[in-house]
Amino acid sequence: MKYRILGKTGFKVSEVSLGTWQVGGRWGDPFDYKNAEIILNKAIALGINFIDTADVYGEKAGQSEKSIGQVLNLTNEKVYVATKSGRLLNPHIAEGYNEENIRKFIDDSRKRLQVDRIDLLQLHCPPPEVYYKLEVFKLLDTLKKEGKIHHYGVSVEKVEEALKAMEHSNVATVQIIFNMFRLKPAKKVLKEAKKRNVGIIARVPLASGLLTGKFTKHTVFKKNDHRFFNRDGQAFDKGETFSGVDYNIGLKAVEKLKDLFPDPENLALYALRWILMFDEVSCVIPGASKVSHIEMNVKASDLAPLTERQMNGVEQIYNENIRPLVHHCW
Repeated sequence: MKYRILGKTGFKVSEVSLGTWQVGGRWGDPFDYKNAEIILNKAIALGINFIDTADVYGEKAGQSEKSIGQVLNLTNEKVYVATKSGRLLNPHIAEGYNEENIRKFIDDSRKRLQVDRIDLLQLHCPPPEVYYKLEVFKLLDTLKKEGKIHHYGVSVEKVEEALKAMEHSNVATVQIIFNMFRLKPAKKVLKEAKKRNVGIIARVPLASGLLTGKFTKHTVFKKNDHRFFNRDGQAFDKGETFSGVDYNIGLKAVEKLKDLFPDPENLALYALRWILMFDEVSCVIPGASKVSHIEMNVKASDLAPLTERQMNGVEQIYNENIRPLVHHCW
């Protein structure tokens, strides 16, 4: 495993880390604490030292955080945990990002994670107005001084939100969708992050599994799997599901991507390595619902750099097949 610095946090984190949206089992399955424990311990054993979660992750809110707290309470390894707050608001509106709610969310997360201080607290894709609410960021500064959080950042939907967030000097990280089907952040966001020493956490790196190359037009998703019910953004931002790409168009683009690489059956490895080709990225956080996913994902850290032909090929496939559909949206 190779490690990179996570922006102004100074944390030295595994370049392939772990996202835990579905750590307790496949999307749509009941949360399985035992499975989560096995996956988390395997990740740590393979050199992963950065775990991303959120207070809403799990079949029920808090389950992902709770499982992480239980595992890390029993290990001697140094593992950084980033969690996210805000999506428990109902309705999810800017006015909800106030001191009372934010303090409660953070205190609840600390309790579930079994920590006094959260390594990295991230606002969880807040409404755009929140990035203009100076009092929110002043509160986060206060929480740092109180020792409840070590650093803070944001998880964003859009490039414009990332750029606005980075104007706040103590924002240490930006988590953003960045993958072979979402190239837009490569221009302004990555360059601005490098300039401001902001860590970039690349999420949805496999486009909800599309970029594994394992799906077909006959693949069936469970009714409570977001890949079934959120393709048009019925529940939350459409871009979170298959990176906002039409499923059938995505399948066709995947077949073209496979032609670029010598081992097309392991397209996921190349998709992760493509992200790591950008030095501005601190880490990529693919999810895992079973141990074999972890074992496969970590191999991306040792994969040889992609060639210029492969990098250009990915961009060409994006420009011809994906860009007209999504580039203007996020």
